Amino acid sequence: MSSATFTAPVTGSIYMGLNPNGSKLFRTTDSAPWSRKTVSNGSRIHCMKVWNPINNKKFETLSYLPPLTDESIAKEIDYMIKKGWVPCLEFDLVGHVFRENSQIPNYYDGRYWTLWKLPMFGCNDSSQVLNEIQECKKTYPNAYIRCLAFDNVRQAQCMSFVIQKPTDP
Repeated sequence: MSSATFTAPVTGSIYMGLNPNGSKLFRTTDSAPWSRKTVSNGSRIHCMKVWNPINNKKFETLSYLPPLTDESIAKEIDYMIKKGWVPCLEFDLVGHVFRENSQIPNYYDGRYWTLWKLPMFGCNDSSQVLNEIQECKKTYPNAYIRCLAFDNVRQAQCMSFVIQKPTDP
């Protein structure tokens, strides 16, 4: 076996360490002004609004929307029923997780809301759930009320949204 020498031309300059002249380090050939490089959405900038966190607790995904109408709640419940999920109603006076009795990790007093009646197994119409929602609102007018979907095959909660927030929390 013979050994051969491989030679190839090297292009470019050889690294000689940091150059004390910093102006050559970051050369730019772009002549566009900085104002043209910033991000803008033009006239739509006046339409943007952020969520107000002051005295405004956040809940599930749909809690950022305005209060849901009975028609929009019925559409959400119809979606649950089409997926084969079981609708459940829950209510709570506080409406969020809190710590009262212990500060140990993963312990929360208000982790679970109170279940309104039993889960509605066999429910096939959103009007049945809407009737229960109205009954729960009458019984607990100053409580948070939410609807959740339970998948009894996977044994998991798949969806939930707040139906009512009290006016005076």
